[in-house]
Amino acid sequence: MDSFVIDVMVEVEMASAPEDVAALLETAVRATLTHEEQQPPLELSVLLTDDAEIQQMNRDFRGVDKPTDVLSFPAGEALPGMEDADPYLGDIAISAPYAARQAAQAGHDLAGELQLLVIHGVLHLLGYDHDDPEEKAAMWAAQTAVLAELHLQHVTPTEV
Repeated sequence: MDSFVIDVMVEVEMASAPEDVAALLETAVRATLTHEEQQPPLELSVLLTDDAEIQQMNRDFRGVDKPTDVLSFPAGEALPGMEDADPYLGDIAISAPYAARQAAQAGHDLAGELQLLVIHGVLHLLGYDHDDPEEKAAMWAAQTAVLAELHLQHVTPTEV
């Protein structure tokens, strides 16, 4: 297969959601992978969920018992017998209510915030982090570049 496979699952109702949120997220994922010069085939999944579910994931996988905006779960080594399958980058989970609150606080729309968060998540899957100032500067520069490619210069990365 010669393409990016992006599985977007929307498990939450959003009053102010963009019309086709799945397509919006997929576009942002593709833009990030292209910006980072990733070559197909690659596969990843995106889950749009609520605060309660992301809080449980955050507690279970990071030991932090509170909701957050986005979590990334990079894939490990291929399972025996799966080495010939399309490379799987991993999974991204985004809390839509958390994103809506951040968008309102930052003064931009939910669509822009969701795209920022999925870009952030993909960059984590690709090995970016923001634990120290140099890593953070590189990650924020990549996010800003992809946002500009998507004509979202008004959306600026923030730190939770």
